[in-house]
Amino acid sequence: MCRLKKISILGSTGSIGTQTLDVAAMHPDSFEIDGLAAGSNTALLLEQVRRFRPRRVSVASKELADDIRPQLPAGVELFSGDEGLVQIAAGGDADYVVTAVMGSVGLRSTLAAIEAGRDIGLANKETLVTAGHLVTELARCKGVNLLPIDSEHSAIFQCLNGERAQDIASITLTASGGSFRDLTREQLRNVTVEDALRHPNWAMGAKITIDSATMVNKGLEVIEAHWLFGLPYEQIGVVLHPESIIHSFVEFRDSSIIAQLGNPDMRVPIQYALTYPQRWHSPAQRLSLAQAGQLTFREMDFARYPALRLAIECGKIGGTATTAFNAANEVAVARFLRRDIPFVRIEEILEEVLERHTAESHPSLEQIEDCDRAARTLAHSL
Repeated sequence: MCRLKKISILGSTGSIGTQTLDVAAMHPDSFEIDGLAAGSNTALLLEQVRRFRPRRVSVASKELADDIRPQLPAGVELFSGDEGLVQIAAGGDADYVVTAVMGSVGLRSTLAAIEAGRDIGLANKETLVTAGHLVTELARCKGVNLLPIDSEHSAIFQCLNGERAQDIASITLTASGGSFRDLTREQLRNVTVEDALRHPNWAMGAKITIDSATMVNKGLEVIEAHWLFGLPYEQIGVVLHPESIIHSFVEFRDSSIIAQLGNPDMRVPIQYALTYPQRWHSPAQRLSLAQAGQLTFREMDFARYPALRLAIECGKIGGTATTAFNAANEVAVARFLRRDIPFVRIEEILEEVLERHTAESHPSLEQIEDCDRAARTLAHSL
């Protein structure tokens, strides 16, 4: 076991945040929770505060902060809003920050954590999608580790351990296909929110489950992989793998392929990111290939999943194209979850926003935030 590691979690009440706390609870002598940042689920946050005794806490708004202030133990510092995220990320005594908030809201707090020299457990892919050049350059300058928590990127990271970059021929991200992988384009016109939220393999939050159904999530992961592993898009592939047993794989120039396998359980990549380079015991169910019986794969159909094609095109364009794509998608998914638009309209909104967008290359943080706001406004109006 390593020395006591002090952790702050951005997005503590979400799927990744709660599972990160599960991992910390399994190793109480190795992890101490320094800070927790949540959104509006204050009931769960207060439970987490009572159990893990963080020194610093943040919620989405000042009103929520005022509501929970009387219920916090003495001595706990309380923050709110975007500034609260930054305070949890960069203040206090944490030496490791798990960024598990959803969407581009995590960008400034992640940059603040890197600026403060904290290693990052990265579960917020939108940070690299919207500002990959800024995040990776700052991490290099500060000597900070960006450790992937997404199961696919963790798999690639593990497959590349001890390997030379020049020996990589390609990396391939596997995709379950989401809730509608067996439906035709025509059948998608009548699906409901409830249908979309029934993912066949993974238990995830609402937004990422919808992104899985449109395959936007895989597109964001391709862009994230480009920045994490420094590979051109031509060396990053996607294949459909309904069982979600092989989490991703790497082919090397001698034609050897190394893959990472396991039952779908996010606690495994979370724990590896927290304990790297060590491997600790995990409560995850052991994989039996004999019981699994067979593993199946299908070529990616970009006509069936146009949002994935669009995401990769934006990645190749670079600059603010990926920012606009991500912002438009966040708005479109929120509108679908509110039953404001049908499912297939998500993809149409992405196309329409990007048709009107002129990409800015090598944008500053201010230009990225301006682009994000403009794309959201347009996506709301369509």
